[in-house]
Amino acid sequence: MHADLPRPDADALRHSDTLAAHIRAEILQGGGTIPFSRFMELCLYAPGLGYYSAGSTKFGGAGDFTTAPETGRLFAATVAGVLAETLRQLDGRARVLEIGGGSGAFAEVALKRLLQLDALPDRYAILEPSADLRQRQRERLERSLIPPVFELVEWLDRPFEDEWDGVLFANEVVDALPTPRFTVRHDEVLEEHVALDGNGDFVRVDRPADVLLTAAVRHVERHLETPLADGYRSELLPQLPYWLQAVAGGLRSGAMLWFDYGHPRREYYQRQRGDGTLRAFYRQRMHEDVLRWPGLQDLTASVDFTALAEAGTGAGFDLAGYCSQASFLLGNGIDRLLAEAEARTDEAGALRLRQELKRLTLPEQMGERFQAMAFSRDVDLGAAFLLGDLTWRL
Repeated sequence: MHADLPRPDADALRHSDTLAAHIRAEILQGGGTIPFSRFMELCLYAPGLGYYSAGSTKFGGAGDFTTAPETGRLFAATVAGVLAETLRQLDGRARVLEIGGGSGAFAEVALKRLLQLDALPDRYAILEPSADLRQRQRERLERSLIPPVFELVEWLDRPFEDEWDGVLFANEVVDALPTPRFTVRHDEVLEEHVALDGNGDFVRVDRPADVLLTAAVRHVERHLETPLADGYRSELLPQLPYWLQAVAGGLRSGAMLWFDYGHPRREYYQRQRGDGTLRAFYRQRMHEDVLRWPGLQDLTASVDFTALAEAGTGAGFDLAGYCSQASFLLGNGIDRLLAEAEARTDEAGALRLRQELKRLTLPEQMGERFQAMAFSRDVDLGAAFLLGDLTWRL
């Protein structure tokens, strides 16, 4: 199975075996099963062992996947232009809060661009749970930013606890939230758990869902105006509204800007997508064996953008816009930034820039698979979503 996947080296396999033993112990302590969401949480975030907590390379060609900021400078520079306009509207001591800073690539380019635009925030905070990634981000930003700009950057263990004005930015964060998996059988909602077979290997089993997950599935069915088919299996984040309110904290005035891959609800829960969107990424390969090699591969599920819209408006923000990543970038001047960058480089550099633009905007690459959604309070982001509005699909 999965003969095309490169085999991890001996040290990586020992690391995975250590995490697997930890998960097995928790399964036995839990009466023989744990919810899949807990399995995913341990695989990704177990201290010192989880995928995002350990020291292997995650991002870019040498890692397991490539995010938009890792493709080059165009994505972050374009988004920074929107951040600048929003920060200017706040006309005061505004902050930027980035959720999950990745390699630090976005923060580096965004802060340099905000400096050029004379729109630096009072503080640039990165909420990053991984100590390893924090260290990598710190080293990168200290190396690449001038001292007065680097001094604006701080790392948080938890969201801002005071009231604040500014912008929350998150790229490919919601897809990495540990997600419950459910199935509908004979009109009963069941939750997917992980158990052990006779050989001690991880297997999936179903157990009756709790009240919160059951209510969330019924809410989806009411929105779809039809019951989900018997045997239908997918993912759902009933905790999303609470999580969003927690990370926004005391955001008083400003905006939240989210980029991720996913679908509006009616497309997310299409009949033909009867086993959900859950998958694993390992060494630039996507596959479906999510129980394999705990701690060595990224686990992810697509985002229900209708649910994200409900969470944001439920937190008291206005839905400022929703469109494809391509529409957002093209509508906010990425072609102009491309032309400026091409004028400062040679032909080989210009070719790399054009390839970067294609990767970010072509429908078969990131352009349509990824979407942008924003929420606002006391600021106007309407101009950022003039091209390709998709709110009617929510």
